[in-house]
Amino acid sequence: MPNAILRLPAVKARTGLSRSSIYRLEALGDFPKRVGLGMRAVGWLSEDIDSFIESRVHKGRGRVACSPELQRSHDEANRLRRLGAIGRS
Repeated sequence: MPNAILRLPAVKARTGLSRSSIYRLEALGDFPKRVGLGMRAVGWLSEDIDSFIESRVHKGRGRVACSPELQRSHDEANRLRRLGAIGRS
């Protein structure tokens, strides 16, 4: 998609964030900066929003791929921990 300017309703729809969360994250430096469009209008570059979403996806997944055998072993250990059969190491 070519770079476009997205207004707040489109940014909320694409990110799933509320207005207050967007402005809070922006103030913390964790969300793309707004672009002024006029005296009372702002927007965000679609490219910046896409990068933000992609970074959140990668950060959220954060798991390293492993073999199916290792994953089954890990899943079984987690299941046993939940049941209280083994302690955390």
